[in-house]
Amino acid sequence: MSSSIVQRLKSIGPGALVAAGFIGPGTVTTCTVSGANYGYTMLWALLFATVATIIFQEMAARVGIVSQKGLGENIRDRIPNKALMWIAIVVVLIAIFVGNIAYETGNITGGILGIQAFAPDIPMIPIVIVLGLLAFAAMWIGSYKVVEVILTAIVVFMGVVFAVTAFASSPDWGAVVHGLFMPALPAEGSAGILTAVGLIGTTIVPYNLFLHASGAGERWKDPEKVSDARLDAVISIGLGGIISMAILICAAANIYGTGVTVANGKDMALALQPLLGSWATWMIGLGLLAAGFSSAITASLSAAYAVNGVLGWKKTLKDIKFKVIWMIVLLAGCIMAIVLGHSPTELILVAQAANAILLPFIAFFVLYCANGKDLGKWRNHLFANIAGVVIIVITLFMCWRNMSSFLSSLTSLIGG
Repeated sequence: MSSSIVQRLKSIGPGALVAAGFIGPGTVTTCTVSGANYGYTMLWALLFATVATIIFQEMAARVGIVSQKGLGENIRDRIPNKALMWIAIVVVLIAIFVGNIAYETGNITGGILGIQAFAPDIPMIPIVIVLGLLAFAAMWIGSYKVVEVILTAIVVFMGVVFAVTAFASSPDWGAVVHGLFMPALPAEGSAGILTAVGLIGTTIVPYNLFLHASGAGERWKDPEKVSDARLDAVISIGLGGIISMAILICAAANIYGTGVTVANGKDMALALQPLLGSWATWMIGLGLLAAGFSSAITASLSAAYAVNGVLGWKKTLKDIKFKVIWMIVLLAGCIMAIVLGHSPTELILVAQAANAILLPFIAFFVLYCANGKDLGKWRNHLFANIAGVVIIVITLFMCWRNMSSFLSSLTSLIGG
């Protein structure tokens, strides 16, 4: 029995990549801002987002394993009417491009925050240029895998440090439980809704659905291994959600009520000072830089995989169309970071909220594909469909409530 469990745990892989994908600078920044501004109030949003991520990523992985195709190909192949198919393709393309460019902007901005945490005098534009060129070179050469493993290890270490600090900070555990299971928004409604939606958008990442379907299909060729993929998703994404909650708890325990407004990496480091002391700034700086750079590569490549899949193009790193897609996303992210980066923490928060607004469109197509009759006994059952619809409805409602504050913050960034 125990050997069987150990054997299944060895199969963990694609889910871990998904978790590493959403624990980027956006997560660190959004969770820190939430904890610093609202204490433990927003933990319920992270709990909802983590459960929702597990449900939809499991669907995407199941579709990928059984069909042995990526999510883009499934969307393209499962709509028989040509007109509806192209409408779906256009919707997906817009969501992927806008969403990934928003994420890329947050990734580059996170890298800026990381470097400026311990070198505040370095101007923003040179940092963006260097980060952009390094990411371009890594993807163009195709030797980013080793770099990505090293950077992901740093991000995971930072997550563990946050988890340990959360316990070392002696938080109000009663308030933690209340924040997890009693959904509420702070009195300053619009800003609170923007933060709640940002927490959802930084966890349920649309491009991760495409990444997970392809990764699971490559890892498992036998549909009977769907249960392994499900375990992988639950454990990996569950741990990722716990790390996100730990970041929020650290900020709530060590920053909330001090009057500090989180505006840069040094402010974020206050959340880790109980454990690391003066080293907290270096940990945050290195972690944000690693998370920003690794996520900049992941977001660009994921956009290329998704777009090439839904358009029926080749999905090889050396294909020129593939390279053009990731170059567009990377360049747009760098430009947006320079133009709108005068308020980095607000920019990252708005970027995460933008993805939450786009999420229901991609989630609908995942739900549609997971109900394909050709999936046989692996198609969605009643519980998965009800859960999927409820998640989409809740997300749509929160995004509708958030729209005015989102547009206001976006206008402020552009005008500033």
